[in-house]
Amino acid sequence: MKSRPGTALIFGVSGQDGAYLAELLLRRGLQVHGTSRDKEVSNYANLRQLGIYNDLTYYSVALGDFRSVITVLKEVRPAYIFNLAAQSSVRLSFEQPVDTIDSIMHGTINALEAIRFLGLDSRFYNACSSECFGNTTKECPADETSTFRPRSPYGVGKAASFWAVANYREAYGLFACSGLLFNHESPLRPTRYVTQKIIRGAMKVAAGRTRTLELGGLSIARDWGWAPEYVDAMIRILDSDRPDDFVIATGETNTLEDFVAAAFACFKLDWREHVVINSALLRPTDIIFSSGNPSKAERLLGWKASKKMQDVVALLVDAELQRFRRLSADREDRHLEALTCAPREPKAETISR
Repeated sequence: MKSRPGTALIFGVSGQDGAYLAELLLRRGLQVHGTSRDKEVSNYANLRQLGIYNDLTYYSVALGDFRSVITVLKEVRPAYIFNLAAQSSVRLSFEQPVDTIDSIMHGTINALEAIRFLGLDSRFYNACSSECFGNTTKECPADETSTFRPRSPYGVGKAASFWAVANYREAYGLFACSGLLFNHESPLRPTRYVTQKIIRGAMKVAAGRTRTLELGGLSIARDWGWAPEYVDAMIRILDSDRPDDFVIATGETNTLEDFVAAAFACFKLDWREHVVINSALLRPTDIIFSSGNPSKAERLLGWKASKKMQDVVALLVDAELQRFRRLSADREDRHLEALTCAPREPKAETISR
C-alpha cells in the first residue's frame, strides 16, 4: 500500500515533542495528523499554545490496541510516522513499572506490525532515550555503539523498543529508525519535570511568593538541549538516505547544581540561600552522569545543537516571565519585568506565545 506523499502522522501529538514537531512539519508544508488516547477529552494545550490546533486532523488511538493502530494507518497512509506516545516520566515509571514498559514496548510493536501488515512504504521514527544507556562518563560519552544499562522501568521499556525497531528494520526491510535523545527542555514541559520546577521555583522566590525550593539532590549531571532543535533532528533522521539510529545531544554535560545556579542567577539570587535538599524526593535509582556524543548526527544529518544549558535556562526563564506577566496583576511582581536572562529571540517568542 502506497503512502500519501507529504502526509505525517504523530502518535502522541499533544506532548512537548509532538507539538513542536507538528509545528515544524506544518511549516514545511506537510499535512499533519495527530493522535491521543481520546481526542474528545484531550485539550491539546500545547498545540493551542503554539497556535496550530486548528491546522491538524485528530484521531483517537490507543497504541496498545492493535485494531486502533491499524485502522488509523490504513486511513491516513502517512509518508512519515512518528512514535512519540507512551508514559514518558522516569519518576512515574517507578510507581507504574508494568504500565510504563507495556505502553512503550507494545505500542512500538503494534505500530511496526501494522506497517508491515498493511505493506506501507512509510518511514517510521521511534522516540528512544538516553535513559537506555544508564550511567556514562565524561571520558566516554554514549554513542550509537554504547552498551545499554538502563536504571529505570522507563529506560528498560525504551531499550526494548530500540531493539524492536532494529529487528523490524533488519527482518522486514522497514525504513524504521530510533532517535536516542538526551534531555531536551522547553516551556511546554509539564511542571512535574525538575527543570520546570527549578525555573518556576526561582521565579516564585524572586517574586516573594516563597522563600525556598525543595529538590532531591544536585549532583546528577545531564546533557540539556532545546526541544525545538531536537524535533528538527527527528525529521532529518527520516529524510536520510537509509534507515539508521542516532544519538541526539548537545555534547555538553552539566550538573543539576549548575542548572539551579544559572536559573537563580537570572533573578540575581544566590541559590544556596533558597534551595533545600530533601532526600525523600530521590528516585529509587538514578543516572548519576549522562553524556552523549552527537558526532554521527552532525556528520550524516548535518545536525548540531546550537543551544546548550546556559541558553536553555535563559530561554526557559524568559518564557516563564512572559507567562507570569500574563497571569499576574500583582503590583509587587512588576519588578520582574526588568529581569531577563538573554535578549529575546524570535524563535523563543514563537514557541512561548
